[in-house]
Amino acid sequence: MTDAAHRSELGDFLRARRGQLSPAAVGLPGSGGRRRVRGLRREEVAALTSISTDHYTRLEQGRRQASEPVLDALARVLRLGDDERAYLFGLSGKDAAPPGHRVVQEARPQLRRLLDDLTGTPAVVLGRRTDVLAWNPMAAALFLDFARIPPQQRNFVRLVFTDPAFRALYPDWEHTAQACAAQLRMEAALDPDDPALAELVGELSALDPDFRRWWGAHEVAVRSEGAKRLCHPIAGDLTLDWSTLTCATDPGQQLIALTAEPGTPGDDGLRLLAARVRDEAEH
Repeated sequence: MTDAAHRSELGDFLRARRGQLSPAAVGLPGSGGRRRVRGLRREEVAALTSISTDHYTRLEQGRRQASEPVLDALARVLRLGDDERAYLFGLSGKDAAPPGHRVVQEARPQLRRLLDDLTGTPAVVLGRRTDVLAWNPMAAALFLDFARIPPQQRNFVRLVFTDPAFRALYPDWEHTAQACAAQLRMEAALDPDDPALAELVGELSALDPDFRRWWGAHEVAVRSEGAKRLCHPIAGDLTLDWSTLTCATDPGQQLIALTAEPGTPGDDGLRLLAARVRDEAEH
């Protein structure tokens, strides 16, 4: 079979599999009426896989090759069994690692380069389960020095719930923490066999009654941008806009950058932190 034939077969397989899944099966709310398509829409699969709708559409149309991280994400989203997963990878000319196999997460080089370029903007790279994979000096100045935390403990949601200084950054902590629980719930729906996620949920459930309550509410949420108010001990009250850039070759990794409207207190606060970062780098 030619490469073009393999890509065509892959597209047919993806269409068939998404047609067999209901929104409820992947944690999405119902539309409240009759859906025009059977199963999941293309844009829903794309969003759950953290790739663009155009990227996914090209895969279905046999006009694009899929990377291994994208295939792995598609296998989770489409609830593929072991044989189906191997078939998906085989059509793409890739060897499928066992479903239970977990590759150690490392920030992608292209995301690290972006971090280095964002000298005046706090930015972090988050992996699965919101593990903190990389950060720039501005993020360390805004949040905390992640390097002081053991690598296995560097998780954004864990810090929101368990670190007093991190928690104090958020005047609206309850809203932020509830959104974090909803994000983990969505990750659990997409990858229910992730042992590290199960361990994190168990840890937070044992430590925090609020987390137990919100986890039990089964709310799910995935957001790619928004505004966040922080109360920083040096920079003061900051209202920052945050945006997410998902790595095209590894949907499990996202770069999150925080910016401020020019001329606002948030902008002044970031400039103050940037000056401190420069001073520390010079001494």
